[in-house]
Amino acid sequence: MKILTPICKVALLSALLLPILAVAQEKTAPAPKPKAEVPTPTIADLSYGPYPENVLDFWKAEGEGPRPLMVYIHGGGWRAGTKAVSASQIDPFLKKGISVASIHYRLTPANPLPAPVHDAARAIQFIRSKAQDWNLDKERIALTGGSAGACTSMWLLFHDDLANPDAKDPVLRESTRVLAAAVGGGQTSIDPKVIEPWLGPNVLKHLMIANAVGEPTIEAALANYDKHAADYREFSSINHVSAGDPALLMTYSGDMTLPSKDAGHGIHHPVYGVKMKEACDATGVECHLLIPGHSTSETYTSANEFLFAKLLGEPKS
Repeated sequence: MKILTPICKVALLSALLLPILAVAQEKTAPAPKPKAEVPTPTIADLSYGPYPENVLDFWKAEGEGPRPLMVYIHGGGWRAGTKAVSASQIDPFLKKGISVASIHYRLTPANPLPAPVHDAARAIQFIRSKAQDWNLDKERIALTGGSAGACTSMWLLFHDDLANPDAKDPVLRESTRVLAAAVGGGQTSIDPKVIEPWLGPNVLKHLMIANAVGEPTIEAALANYDKHAADYREFSSINHVSAGDPALLMTYSGDMTLPSKDAGHGIHHPVYGVKMKEACDATGVECHLLIPGHSTSETYTSANEFLFAKLLGEPKS
C-alpha cells in the first residue's frame, strides 16, 4: 500500500474540497440586478415626415397642465444609429413629469446634408403640431443627444427659425426653436478646413466629415471642397451663435491631448466644446462646459440637472 506524504494529503484534500466550495459560492453569490426595461412608448414608430426613416417614439408624462418635452436625437456620425433608448435615458424625465420623444432620421452618405439635420427640424415641427393632442407645452421643448445627435441639437438650438408661415403643409408653419439643449461629445464645426487646425489630421479620418456631404473619403471631400464649403459652414453650429440664443450645456471626456490621437478621439474632442464656449461667452449666450479635470460649471453638475431646471423652471442649485 502506498503511503501519502503530508503534501500529497493536502493536495488531495484541496482537490476534493474545491468543487464543493465552488458550488457553495455559486449558491451564496448575489444574483445580478435585472436590467431596467424601457417603458413602452405611448406612441411608437409614428411617421413625422415623407421618408421611411422619419419615425419617432413618444412617451407621455403625467402631470397637471401641458407637459414639457425632452427630445432625444441619436448619434452615429449621421451614418448609423437608431432611436432606441435605455431606461436610464427615459425614466428620470417621466418621473419629473417631462414627456420624451426619440427620433430617427435619414443617414449619410446616401442622404447627405441637409437630410439628417432638416429631418430633425421637421420632427420638432411635427411634435409641436401635436401639442394639443399630446398635452405638450410648445414653449418648453429641449434637446439632448451625443456625437452627431449633439451636433444636430446645437444646430437647431442656434439656427434661425425654419418656420414658414406661408407653407401649405401646416407642420412647416411650426417653429423649430427650442428652450435649451444638453449634449455630449458634439461637433461644433464639421468644416475640415476649420477642425484640422483645431485638432490635427486624425479628426479628418472619421467618415462623418466626408460622408456628411456625400463623399466616400476625406480625400474626395477635400478635392471637391469648393463644392461642399457652403454645407460645411452651414451645418457647423458655431457659425450660428448670436446674442439672445437659448442656453447650452456640453459634456466631453477629459482627454485634452493634442493633436487628437485617432479618428474617434478627434471627432469627440473636448476642444469642440472649448471653442463653442468661447463663441457663446463672446455673445452673452448662457453656456456650461463640463470636462473632467478641466472645466466645470458653477451652476450645474450634469446634463439632467440642467434639463430639469430649464424644462421645469426649477431654481438654480
